[in-house]
Amino acid sequence: MNKLFTIAKNTFIEILRQPVYAIMIVAALFLFFISPSLTMYTMSDDNKLLREIGLSTLFMTSLFIAIFSASGAVGEEIENKTITTVLSKPIQRPIFIIAKFLGVAAAVFLAHYICTIALLMAIRHGVLETVNDTHDMTVLGSAGVILVSTFLLSAFFNYVYDWKFSSTALILLGIFATLGIVFLALIDRNWQFNPSKNGINAVDIYGSVLLLLAAIIIVALSVALSARFNIVITLSACLGIFFLGLVSDYVFGRFADTHLWAKIGKFLVPNLQIFWISDAIYEGSVVPLKYLVISASYALCYTIAILALAIALFQRRQVN
Repeated sequence: MNKLFTIAKNTFIEILRQPVYAIMIVAALFLFFISPSLTMYTMSDDNKLLREIGLSTLFMTSLFIAIFSASGAVGEEIENKTITTVLSKPIQRPIFIIAKFLGVAAAVFLAHYICTIALLMAIRHGVLETVNDTHDMTVLGSAGVILVSTFLLSAFFNYVYDWKFSSTALILLGIFATLGIVFLALIDRNWQFNPSKNGINAVDIYGSVLLLLAAIIIVALSVALSARFNIVITLSACLGIFFLGLVSDYVFGRFADTHLWAKIGKFLVPNLQIFWISDAIYEGSVVPLKYLVISASYALCYTIAILALAIALFQRRQVN
């Protein structure tokens, strides 16, 4: 367990220090910030479109972070020959694969968590649909305090203790974002203690959890492919399976009852469409907790199966 934890922790730290990781999170936060302005001209229910665009941004951000981070977790170590040092400790290959998966999954969870809080804040602010609507200053004030506090403390730790600015900022951002969303859950837009009017919807939280489950499946898939192939092939295959998983019902589902190839494809390719609940948002439907549990079981089964495949692929991989 000590070896497992050490490799997972080092993988997590390495991903946090990658520039592409921070760039994707910053880009997503910027999109969440401007999303209320982008959805105010729909001539219909602007806030429903805001929630769908926010979930789409969250979905794409988490999945691309999962693909880019996981594809290099194993592949880069094999190409750089650093894996020979790790495996000579000795460390069993299954432990190495599982630790890499846990480290990447932790990094994806952190990014997803930060972006989810930004999404909830954007939904809480809402769209200014009429000239009489005003900005939610509690949301804007909280966001400003979070960003300024994160920047100042990260700069302080970087200057005094020589901590890396980007990784420190992301950790602090997660901490301050948690405090901010707790504050907004208790205080309404009039700066009054009113938890019943906090503007946080359970459907949005469920939607975020479902998208995280989809990202975890992609993490396992990326680790499995990078255990056998280089980074380019891993990225291409993950993107292909990702887009195929989004249209799994259309490609495989409608032919599964009559064609064997469609039935096989339906079982092999994870159906990512079940993790997307935009229809429930538009129809105003309630997403039951039972659906969340079933989807989590589906994701768990796929993740375990893919990790088992990753271990099998890596057992015979020549690394020296």
